[in-house]
Amino acid sequence: MSIKGRITAQDVARLAGVSQSAVSRVFTPGASVSPATVKKVRTAAETLGYRPDALARAMITGRSRIIGLVVAYLENMFYPLAIEKLSRALQARGYHVLIFMAENATENVSEVVRELIDYRVDGIITASVSMSNELTGRLAGQGIPVVNFNRGQENPQLTDITSDNVSGGRRATEHLIAAGHRRIAHIMGWQGSSTGRDRAEGFRQAMAAAGLEPVAMVDGMYARDVTIRVTRELFERPDRPDALFVGNDHMAFAAMDELRFGLGLSLPGDVSVIGYDDVPMAAWPAYDLTTIRQPVNRMVSATVEAILGLIEGVLEPQKTFIDGPLVVRGSTRQPPADPAP
Repeated sequence: MSIKGRITAQDVARLAGVSQSAVSRVFTPGASVSPATVKKVRTAAETLGYRPDALARAMITGRSRIIGLVVAYLENMFYPLAIEKLSRALQARGYHVLIFMAENATENVSEVVRELIDYRVDGIITASVSMSNELTGRLAGQGIPVVNFNRGQENPQLTDITSDNVSGGRRATEHLIAAGHRRIAHIMGWQGSSTGRDRAEGFRQAMAAAGLEPVAMVDGMYARDVTIRVTRELFERPDRPDALFVGNDHMAFAAMDELRFGLGLSLPGDVSVIGYDDVPMAAWPAYDLTTIRQPVNRMVSATVEAILGLIEGVLEPQKTFIDGPLVVRGSTRQPPADPAP
């Protein structure tokens, strides 16, 4: 059978012997349709080379089934992994992801979000970017829900899904203290981010509880070059630290490389290093990094349920903190074993 020009749903319906509305239901995720009708319609569609017009359907239904994902940077290996998992999870629910890169500057994020509004996205997930209250209000006015992934904002209109960063920072520091370290420094994540601030707060709490003063707390900006520079500066001090809590694994790898190959120190003999995220490379023998694991699967699942719940109007904005475990490897000294009873 040959039909000139663009193949339409009406052409498929005619060949399959069903109504045009039945064709529409077959290509609408979640719609009720019998298996027999699905088989007839998909066979006819394949024969004719038909593909549904997503934009036309969006105009009719008011739903594009597209989620906009705004990402600040991908150098940290946690984000490519998380984006892959988010994309797969949303696709399994009948949605597609449109990814935009944005610098962390609020003006840049605003421009990207304006573009996403033009694409008629059903919702927006931000990963490590911040939005202004003005922009949040505009999105609320447009009826576009927003979920912050791995970033929090003090805005009741926004849903935040993060690991429990304060608890994680405290647990990382307690591990170093239990191993006998007293001269501990913290290379913080960017202090313009909630994750960086919260992990630093956990560090402060654990140090204060142990009656210890930090050797230093410096902002590594989540950047490799900055981390290398501040690591060298810390270890050129007369009171150099004997342990480092680094705000994420990406920075921790940079610190470890500088300590070993730039300064000739051994880990954990001269200094212990602990990170945060537990990206796959943390388990490589070259690093063997002790770290706090971000529970990425649970975070992704919670994010998907939140954005779809907001789109469907069955959820209210919420703040969710998901605890992650300490993963002990060889980059830190181990606490002494408890004596046998």
